[in-house]
Amino acid sequence: MYAVFWLVDQAIGLYVWALIIAAVFSILVSFNVLDTRNRFVWAIGDFLFKITEPALRPIRNFLPNLGGIDISPMILILLLYALRIFLWTTLWPLVAG
Repeated sequence: MYAVFWLVDQAIGLYVWALIIAAVFSILVSFNVLDTRNRFVWAIGDFLFKITEPALRPIRNFLPNLGGIDISPMILILLLYALRIFLWTTLWPLVAG
């Protein structure tokens, strides 16, 4: 059972990194540091958009409009870390013990 908890924890950690990379990628594209006309850059951006947008869209719909500031990745990262803490402090002792 430990392996399942570890796998879920690692998947959450990888998704947090994907959110961070997607946010940095978005900033770099908005400041024209990265050119999305490049096929490789576009493919990376499309991949990051497809894996992060389904989780970010409900949060964006819930939040008020803050202009050009998007805090939905930060909120999702905090929720994912709260889920990790819940898994290891609440569920794991019930399963292990």
